[in-house]
Amino acid sequence: MSGTTTAAAALRRRTAGAGANRWVVLVVLCVSLLLVAVDATVLHVAVPAVTEDLKPGAIELLWIVDTYPLVCAALLILFGTLGDKVGRRRILLLGYGLFGVASALAAFAPNAQVLITARALLGVGGAMIMPATLSILRQVFPDRRERALAIGVWSAVAAVGAAVGPLLGGFLLEHFWWGSVFLVNIPLMLVSLPVGRLLLPESTGDGEGPWDVVGALMAAGGLFGVVFGVKRLGGGTSVVGLLTLVPLVAGALLLVLFVRRQRGRRHPLVDLRMFARPVFGTSVGCIVLAMLALVGLELIAAQYLQLVLGLSPLETGLRLLPLTVAAMAAGLAGAQLLRRFGPRRMVSAGFCLTAAAVVTLTAMGGADNPGLLLFGFVLLGFGLETTLFGAYESMLSEAPAEQAGGAAAIGETSYQLGAGIGIALLGSVMNAAYAPGPASVPGVPAADARAAGHSLGEAYEVSGRLGGPAGVALRRAARESFVHGLHVTLLVSAGLLLVGAVIALRLPRVMQCAEVSVPAPRGVEDVEGVERSRVSA
Repeated sequence: MSGTTTAAAALRRRTAGAGANRWVVLVVLCVSLLLVAVDATVLHVAVPAVTEDLKPGAIELLWIVDTYPLVCAALLILFGTLGDKVGRRRILLLGYGLFGVASALAAFAPNAQVLITARALLGVGGAMIMPATLSILRQVFPDRRERALAIGVWSAVAAVGAAVGPLLGGFLLEHFWWGSVFLVNIPLMLVSLPVGRLLLPESTGDGEGPWDVVGALMAAGGLFGVVFGVKRLGGGTSVVGLLTLVPLVAGALLLVLFVRRQRGRRHPLVDLRMFARPVFGTSVGCIVLAMLALVGLELIAAQYLQLVLGLSPLETGLRLLPLTVAAMAAGLAGAQLLRRFGPRRMVSAGFCLTAAAVVTLTAMGGADNPGLLLFGFVLLGFGLETTLFGAYESMLSEAPAEQAGGAAAIGETSYQLGAGIGIALLGSVMNAAYAPGPASVPGVPAADARAAGHSLGEAYEVSGRLGGPAGVALRRAARESFVHGLHVTLLVSAGLLLVGAVIALRLPRVMQCAEVSVPAPRGVEDVEGVERSRVSA
C-alpha cells in the first residue's frame, strides 16, 4: 500500500499546477517560446550572406525565408490537438529534439535544398513547441489571476524574441558565418531537454475517442494552402495567378471539409462549439483583427525609415526598439490591468490606444521627426500588446482545460492568419495609393514608369539609371507618393482597429477569478481508484 501511495503522490506532483514549482515551469516554457520567436526573425539579416554563399535561385530564396512560418502555421492545430491526446509535455520534448537536430542541419547546409528542408523541420518543431507552451501554462496555472500574470510574462518574452532575432543575427554575422544564427539554438536545446523532462508536468485531455488523423491532415493541408496563397498576395502577385489561386481555393475547400467533418464526429479533433461561446469567438476575432491591422504596417514603417529617411538597418532596428519595450511593459502589467478594468474595457481600450497611435503616425513626412516616431511607436507597442494580452487570456480561460492544446493552436493559427492577411491587405492598399505617383512623371519612359510603380526601391533604381532631371523628378515623386500611400494605409489600419474596439465590447465586463478545477491525469485516477478499493477491502 505504501508503494501505491508513493506512486499516487508522485503522479500528483506531476499533475498540472502541483506545488510551488509552477513558476519554474513558467521559466522553462518561456525559454521554449524565446527560441521559437527568435528563430522566426533571426534569418532576416542573414539572407544576403546566405545568398552569397549558397547561390539560391529566386524561388529557392523565397522558400528559404517562408518555409518556416508556412509549415509552422499549417501544423499548429495538428500538434496542438495531438498534445491533448498523447501528452503535451511529450510533444514539447519531441519538439525540442527536432528543433535541435534541424538547427544543426540548417547551420551546416551545403546547398539551398538542404537549408529549405532544415527550415521545414524547424517549422515542424516550432509547431510542436508553441501550442504546447500555452496549453501547459493553462494547466499549470488553474487560478486565473496567477495565469494572467503568467500569460503576461509569456507574451513579454514573445515580444523580446521577435526583437532580439535581428539584433542577435546581426551580431553573429559580424563575428561568424551565417550558419551561426542556427547553431546558437543547439546548446539551449541541450539544456532544455533534460530540464523540461525533469520539471515539466504531463497533462492530457479527457482521452475519449481516437485522434482524428484524417481531420488533422485536412486542417494542415488547408491551412498550408491558405497561408501560402495569402503570403503570395502579400508579395504582390495577382490573385488570378495559378500558384496563388489554386492553393487558396484548395486550402479553403479543405478547411470547409474539415469543419463539416468535425461537426459530424462524436469526438471531434477541434470542438467547434467553442466558437459558439461569445468570449472565445470574440477573442479569436480580436487576435485576427489586431494582427491584420498592424503586421503589414510594421513592414511599411521599416521601408519608410530606410528608404524615405535613409536610415541604416541597424538604425531602423533601434528606432523600432521602443515599440518592443512598450509591448514588454504592457505584457508585464497586463495581469494587473485585466483585474482592474476587465477584459471588455482592456481589449477595447487597447484597440483605441493603438488606433490613436496609428493616427498620430500620419504626421510622418519626408523629414525625420524622432520625437514623433518615439511617441507613436511606444503608444503602438503598448496598445497592441494590451489588446493581444486581453484577447489571448480571455480565449485561453474560456476554453475547457482538456482542450487547452487545441485552443492554444487556434489562437496561434489566428495570429499567423491575421498577420498574413494583413500583409496582403495593407500591402494592396499601399500599392494602390503609391503606384499612380511614379506613373505620372513627365519625361520618364512608360516601361520605366511601370517598374518604378512596383515599389519605392525599384523607383530609386530606375531614377539612378535614368539620371538627369527626369531621374531627379522620378525620385522625388516616388518618395512623396510613398509617404502619401503610408498615410492612406495608416488611416485604413486605424479604421480596422476601431472596428476591433467595437467587437471587443462582446467580452465580459469583469474578470471572473473563480477557481478552475483541473482534472487529474488518467494515471492519477487509476492509482487513486486502486487505493480506494484496497482501503474499502
